[in-house]
Amino acid sequence: MKLPDSLRDQLKIPLGILLPESQADKTNIKKHLSENSYIVTVGDRTTEKMIEFDLIPSLQIIDGKEKRAKREPPKLANATELTVDNPAAEITPQSIDIIKKAFTMKSPVRISVNGEEDLLVIPVCVYAPENAIILYGQPNEGLVIVKITPEIRNKTQKLLDLME
Repeated sequence: MKLPDSLRDQLKIPLGILLPESQADKTNIKKHLSENSYIVTVGDRTTEKMIEFDLIPSLQIIDGKEKRAKREPPKLANATELTVDNPAAEITPQSIDIIKKAFTMKSPVRISVNGEEDLLVIPVCVYAPENAIILYGQPNEGLVIVKITPEIRNKTQKLLDLME
C-alpha cells in the first residue's frame, strides 16, 4: 500500500502528545507510562533513547537510519529479532503481518526494516494491545507519545484504508 500525496500533510500532524526535544527526558516520558504499559518505539533514535533511559520497549521497529542517514542500530541484548522489507512511503502486507505476530510474542521484540519504518506507526496503532504507548520521533521537533484509544485505532485504520 502506497502513501498517496493527499495524505502526506495529514501525517505531519502528531498522532499524540508532542514532547519538544528539550523536554523528551526520562522524567517527562515516564509521566505518560503506567506500570503495565506495553511500550512500542518506531525509529532508531527513539528506540535508543528509551533503552538509555532503561525503559525497554516491548516492541521496537528500526531501520538502521536516522533522518535518512545510515547509523548503527541501538544496542539491545535478549530481543527476538524479526526482519521485514518495507519500501519508503509504503506499508506492505508483510509488515502488517509481522507487526501482528510481534504483538503475540514474548517481549522484547525488535523488527528490523529493510527500507523505511516511518509509516509503520499506523498499523502499530491499529493492532497494538489496549495498554500500549507508542513513541516515535517528529523530525526536528521532538518525541510523539501516543496512548492507544478507540479514537486512535479508528483514525489510524482510516489512514490505512486511504492508502492505495
